[in-house]
Amino acid sequence: MTYQHFSIEERESLQYMWWDRKSIRSMAKVLNRSPSSISRELKRNFPACRNTYTPRVAQERALSKRRCRGRTNRLKNDRIRQYVVFHLKKRWSPEQIAGKIKSQIGESISHEAIYRFIYASISYGKPRPGFEDLRPYLRRHRKMRQPKGVRRYQRLSKYQGLSIDKRPSIVNTRHRLGDWEGDTVESVNHRPGINTLVERKSGLVFITKLNGKAADNTTKAIQSRFRNLPDKLKHTLTMDNGPENSDWRSIEETAGTKCFYAHAYHSWERGTNENTNGLIRDYYPKKTDFSNISEEEIQFIESELNTRPRKRLGWKTPLEVFSVALGG
Repeated sequence: MTYQHFSIEERESLQYMWWDRKSIRSMAKVLNRSPSSISRELKRNFPACRNTYTPRVAQERALSKRRCRGRTNRLKNDRIRQYVVFHLKKRWSPEQIAGKIKSQIGESISHEAIYRFIYASISYGKPRPGFEDLRPYLRRHRKMRQPKGVRRYQRLSKYQGLSIDKRPSIVNTRHRLGDWEGDTVESVNHRPGINTLVERKSGLVFITKLNGKAADNTTKAIQSRFRNLPDKLKHTLTMDNGPENSDWRSIEETAGTKCFYAHAYHSWERGTNENTNGLIRDYYPKKTDFSNISEEEIQFIESELNTRPRKRLGWKTPLEVFSVALGG
C-alpha cells in the first residue's frame, strides 16, 4: 500500500481532536489512518518549547522535506511552462493542473514537478533573475484558523435541531448528490460576510453575500439557492451550530431539505465546507470587508471554484458532475 501524506485538512482535524482530548485510536478512526501513523505525526511535530500540535508548522515542515529531495529549475518545454503558469494564476493547484493538462494540450507532467519548478525559482527568499515568484498563487495555511464554536459551545441545546449523529449514514459515503454543508465566512470586525453551501459529492459551491448577521439573513440566502433545485438534489444540509443558523425550521419548510447540526468545535464534520472556505480565503483573506465586495465579484469566485478540475472527481469539475444530475 502506498503511503499517503497527511493533508493540511487532516492536520487541522488532528489539532481539534487534540484540543478535545481524543485518544490516538479515536483520531485514527476519524481520519481512517492507523494509530501508529497518528502517533508518529504527533510526536514528530510537537515542539520542545510548547506542548501543542500546530498544523501549519507540521505542513510546512513536511513540504520542506519533500522539496529538499531534488529540484529542477525548469519544466520540459515552453508549452508546458506557459500552461502551468497560466493556470496557477487562475488559482488551480499543481495537482489540478497535472490532472487536466494531458487532456487539454496532450502533454503530461507530475504535480511534484510543478512544485519543484515553483520553489527552484527562489533563492534566499527572492526570485532568481529571470524567474517569477509563483508562490503567492499556491494555497497557503500560514495563519491558523480559530476553532469555530468554542465561544458558542453552550448554545446548541436551545436550538433543539437534529444532531449530526441522527443524520442518515448514506451521507457519509458521498454516493449520492444532494447532501450539503453550510457555513458563514465572517467579514472584518465580525460584520456580515458570506454564506457558503457546498454539495458533498460534487464539491459544487453556492456563495451568497449576506445583508446582516441575524438568522433570517442566512435563511433567506439558503432559500434563494435551494428554491429551484429538484428534491433529489437537496436531501440534507449540515450546518455549524452558530446563531446565524438557528432558524432550521424555516429552512426545512421553505427550502425543502432536512437540517442537521455539527458538534461544537468539530469542524472536520463539515470538512468539505471547511476546505472550500479555505479556497475562498485565497481570494478574500481574513479581515476582508465583504461590504466592499460586489455581487459580481462574489459570483465570479463561485464560477472559478465550480469550474476547477478535482482529483477525486477524475479531474472533472464540480459543475460538470452536478450538471449531469440536473439533466444538462
